[in-house]
Amino acid sequence: MSGALSGIRVLDLTRVLAGPWTGQLLADLGAEVIKVERPGQGDDTRHWAPPSLPDGTAAYYLSANRGKQSITVDITRPEGQAIVRELARQADVLLENYKVGGLKKYGLDYDSLRTVNPRLVYCSITGFGQTGPYAELPGYDYIVQGMSGLMSITGPADGEPHKVGVAVTDLFTGLYAANAVQAALLARTHTGEGQYIDMALFDCALAMLANVNMNWLIGREVPPRLGNAHPNIVPYQVFRTADGHFILACGNDKQFRAVCEVIGLQGLAEDERFASNPARVRNRALLVPQLAEAFAGRTRDEWLKALDEAGVPCGPINTVDEAFADPQIRHRGLEISLPDSTGQSVPLVGCPIRLSGTPVEYRQAPPALGEHTRDILAGLGYDAESIERLAAQGVV
Repeated sequence: MSGALSGIRVLDLTRVLAGPWTGQLLADLGAEVIKVERPGQGDDTRHWAPPSLPDGTAAYYLSANRGKQSITVDITRPEGQAIVRELARQADVLLENYKVGGLKKYGLDYDSLRTVNPRLVYCSITGFGQTGPYAELPGYDYIVQGMSGLMSITGPADGEPHKVGVAVTDLFTGLYAANAVQAALLARTHTGEGQYIDMALFDCALAMLANVNMNWLIGREVPPRLGNAHPNIVPYQVFRTADGHFILACGNDKQFRAVCEVIGLQGLAEDERFASNPARVRNRALLVPQLAEAFAGRTRDEWLKALDEAGVPCGPINTVDEAFADPQIRHRGLEISLPDSTGQSVPLVGCPIRLSGTPVEYRQAPPALGEHTRDILAGLGYDAESIERLAAQGVV
């Protein structure tokens, strides 16, 4: 069966993470994705190692470029611009994450390319968007995590602000962008025309704060940093046991009564200071130490078994290797491998989307730099002699 986006061609001029993440998701869903890279250098993340494959390709690059073809093109050269312009003419989608106005000088901005292809969906990803006082600034996930308020709520309550352990604003922006691209493609079926998409890491980072940003808008109290605790639910946090830690996710009053039964402190559930979730949120400083003292008396697995049997959501804190070894993850098939152009098997993480009629497609491992340059150029009508001349001139 063909993928959901079969027949859609995507021209991916992005590098690092947010843009490539967008392109990889579209590729998983069946789109043909052509990644345009700098000759000799390629995407910066190809070299963000260790760890890397034996050929030197970094794990970071592999995480976001599955299912793509790679063509090397020097877009600063007129001949290179002509190649990208012709690719855009035949494309449905173009992804780019250059600085604001960065592609205009090459004639590869939206206004220029829509004259070549009015049906083109053109998605720009930047740190702060195409407008506003910060539009010209470069965008870095770490900095945006700080500016958006995310770091102010992450980390220990009595310690310094922490970033999330993965570049989460890049990843969320990639997911938002992939949604926006598909929405624009759907709109095109009605209008016959493409459109411009302006995605900003800063916008996406603030939007994804969800209940936390709404807590501010409604309550007008600056959300505090609570470590592993939850701002709106108690007890909903990490607790120490006799041999480690576990997560207790007690989401309602019934579950709280069950917790109290399990730990032998039934009176807490009847105490008016703790009987309802709003009361527990107000009095967390009184309640949590009593729970912590009780949980310290037995092992993690003993508590997990007892709480699970009582119907209380809880779970372990796995290391990454333990997560991959988890029987549920193994059953769902999240660890995959794909052969590269040399036949080497490349370990990868699968796409979490499950579609019954148009399942995700895993067509190829992340490409070697320029692996498909000659094939793509031949498809554009370049003969062998022209391709060799472009290669000799360093255009491709």
